[in-house]
Amino acid sequence: MESSTRREIQPGYQSGFANEFATEALPGALPQGRNSPQRAPYGLYAEQLSGTAFTAPRGHNRRSWLYRIRPAAVHQPFTALPSHRLVANFADVPPTPPNQLRWDPLPMPAEPTDFIDGWVTMAGNGAAEAMSGCAIHVYAANQSMQDRYFYNADGELLIVPQAGRLGIFTEMGKLDVEPFEIAVIPRGVRFSVALPDGKASGYICENFGALLRLPDLGPIGSNGLANPRDFLTPHAAYEDREGDFELVAKLNGHLWRADIGHSPLDVVAWHGNYVPYKYDLRHFNTIGSISYDHPDPSIFLVLQSQSDTPGVDSIDFVIFPPRWLAAEDTFRPPWFHRNVASEYMGLVHGAYDAKAEGFVPGGGSLHNCMSGHGPDAETFEKASNIDTSKPIKVDNTMAFMFETRTLLKPTRFALETAQLQAHYYECWQGLKKHFNPEQR
Repeated sequence: MESSTRREIQPGYQSGFANEFATEALPGALPQGRNSPQRAPYGLYAEQLSGTAFTAPRGHNRRSWLYRIRPAAVHQPFTALPSHRLVANFADVPPTPPNQLRWDPLPMPAEPTDFIDGWVTMAGNGAAEAMSGCAIHVYAANQSMQDRYFYNADGELLIVPQAGRLGIFTEMGKLDVEPFEIAVIPRGVRFSVALPDGKASGYICENFGALLRLPDLGPIGSNGLANPRDFLTPHAAYEDREGDFELVAKLNGHLWRADIGHSPLDVVAWHGNYVPYKYDLRHFNTIGSISYDHPDPSIFLVLQSQSDTPGVDSIDFVIFPPRWLAAEDTFRPPWFHRNVASEYMGLVHGAYDAKAEGFVPGGGSLHNCMSGHGPDAETFEKASNIDTSKPIKVDNTMAFMFETRTLLKPTRFALETAQLQAHYYECWQGLKKHFNPEQR
């Protein structure tokens, strides 16, 4: 017999980022003065969830205290699940071609598929077991997770919905996330995903390394880019449910399942700074040139995972939102370029201003280290002849980029899928020779 009780305080979120939060679903559920009293209120168990080493500097230390109905250790042993479309060690993928790569959107599955079963790995680097690098996935799902819960021991998840809303029920409370928003689920946090619209698709960057954070603004000053107040964390909520449930874990790229006789989303109160959060990309305060030249894409940085080299990140999450272009006598789209960094791009909505066609919402592209890329022939001709004495609005768009300092290795699935555009390279073949040594 299954019993079900859900209680939560009034809808809403606490606002902030990387601060200390405290929230409770029952009055007085948070202990006063001690993190782990001999007896916690309401007969709860105290449990600490640590996302960094205990001895990490105070400014970088991430941990939360959870006050829950049962400890996280209460479940049956795990057994292996097949996970043939997931990759977490990129030493084992096929050789990486230097070609520019682009994909159509992943089709919606024909069979009932929930958020976890709908993942497929497209590219990545490093290895989850070394806690270094990342994996880039796309997801397509048409069924809510039913009596099923998940946690990822390999890294934190940056989720970028492209179509369909996600109701993400976590140990710390619920995040309602829609396209144009992102969600970050820390390593180890248990959650379940409902699909209010019946189906959903999008992108995931799985970060094996240092936790994502807001970048420092330097000469920009105290305001701009993504503002801390716009990052939202959930209020405490809990499920007091008993029955036959499944807990799925991801460890070193493999999926494991365990029977669990209760909902693991049973945290009645919590405090700390290791928490799920969401952010609305439409709040991004875009910085750009108002004189001449196209600025570097780093000016569009939302979140970063820092590396051991100052100024060189393991992961940059960059967006290209609606914005005004005002630079005079300037080629306004992104210039032709080759980078030491590698770039995976996706499109949430509309069109990307550097491509006339072929790059569609839900699709993706990969331009690896030193692979030449930039606007296609049609975009080049248009931008070369536009009147730059007048500003223009880049509208009806939301593109993003996962940029890494190391090579992004496409998986076998990504190189063999029917969604790979075999003729992507042709978008540059129409670029004409304009050189004339007799005419400046």
